[in-house]
Amino acid sequence: MNRTQSSHPVLNVTLWIAQLLVGAPFVLFGGMKLIQPIAALTPMMPWTGQMPEGVVRVLGLIDIAGGLGLLLPGMTGIKPELTRAAAIGSIVLQISATAFHLSRGEAAMVPLNAVFLALLIFILWGRSTRAPLKSR
Repeated sequence: MNRTQSSHPVLNVTLWIAQLLVGAPFVLFGGMKLIQPIAALTPMMPWTGQMPEGVVRVLGLIDIAGGLGLLLPGMTGIKPELTRAAAIGSIVLQISATAFHLSRGEAAMVPLNAVFLALLIFILWGRSTRAPLKSR
């Protein structure tokens, strides 16, 4: 998993931890949005019961794509620049999710979005500057 040109091994490990902390939940929650019945999602994510099912499913695909984009390019060494692209897309997603939750009076959801946003900004910074991933 150490596909970097970095002379900063601690930073590289920290970035991988951040990528896992964001990527794994994105894939998990995205999979839930994609395959679980809406009625099963609503207790945990009330907004899913108030949106068209197609929107929930597309958001699930977006979450999965972002999560895989944060993890697979670095693990495989194939198109590592996609990690930065996934971070950028996921940053936009978290900003949008924060605005969405605030507009619905769901401020309790915002701290999780803020944690993901901070980790994504860190990933983007680290993989763009100090510890970029390399191709195999």
